[in-house]
Amino acid sequence: MSVAGADARPGAKERLSDALYGLGWAAVKTLPEPAARALFRTLADQVWKRRGKSVLRLEANLKRVVPDADPARLAALSRAGMRSYMRYWMESFRLPTWSPARIKASIDVTDAHRLTDGLDSGRGVILALPHLGNWDLAGAWVTTDLKVPFTTVAERLKPESLYDRFVAYREGLGMEVLPHTGGAAFGTLARRLRSGGLVCLVADRDLSASGIEVSFFGDTARMPAGPALLAQQTGALLLPVTLSYDDTPVMKARIHPPVEVPESADRDGRTSVMTQALADAFAVGIAEHPEDWHMLQRLWLADLEPRADRSGGPA
Repeated sequence: MSVAGADARPGAKERLSDALYGLGWAAVKTLPEPAARALFRTLADQVWKRRGKSVLRLEANLKRVVPDADPARLAALSRAGMRSYMRYWMESFRLPTWSPARIKASIDVTDAHRLTDGLDSGRGVILALPHLGNWDLAGAWVTTDLKVPFTTVAERLKPESLYDRFVAYREGLGMEVLPHTGGAAFGTLARRLRSGGLVCLVADRDLSASGIEVSFFGDTARMPAGPALLAQQTGALLLPVTLSYDDTPVMKARIHPPVEVPESADRDGRTSVMTQALADAFAVGIAEHPEDWHMLQRLWLADLEPRADRSGGPA
């Protein structure tokens, strides 16, 4: 880190977050599975009953996905959504202890041939996913059942020790993890794809200036340009993926048809068309299983809070 002194030390909230995640990884994976499931279901219900900012934001997002939902239906969806979100964490804490056979038995993949055929062709493959279901479990299936390593990108969390925990966890599952900050990640991803490798990216939220505006459930949101740009520059196959839970312990995965690079238009136009195609595929999976979409942050541009410019006015 470049900042020295007191400003570089993590705050109490960040230290607490790191300690809680560390406790989760250490303790939850040692519990009997029925006890772990019951614990996280209870935690989900408690968080939902408090009606905090995350739950209210989740309901606001779900209202866009299911616009005709009445208050009772919306409340039921958000409660199921918190249970799904806590299931993700419970499984993630326990994933390092699962055998390859257990991982294979915990996911059912539809149209997996689209991924395997793409890899067999040697052209490189990009899997793009929304925050739906358990993307870490999907990644573990790729590395253990298909025995294919892949590269992904992780947001640099604070404190640094928490980010290091997530990197170590995902690397333990067989993933190469690059930090989101800095410009080196894109070049590394492109090199992996040009050599016929696999890249997996969570790609349904990007509030940066480089985000591509898309129509998403009837309003404008921004999604990252990276998947489309990588496909254009490397010739890699771009495959949307959606995940979902049901009443069984087995997560369902669907690999959608590839997003093709348009023959016409300039680079910006091609990137816009391709990112919209990704958004449309994500919307299909989210609409079918809205309770499994773990979007607890603002996404649509109309929901973003105005930022103050340097003069103190809204920007």
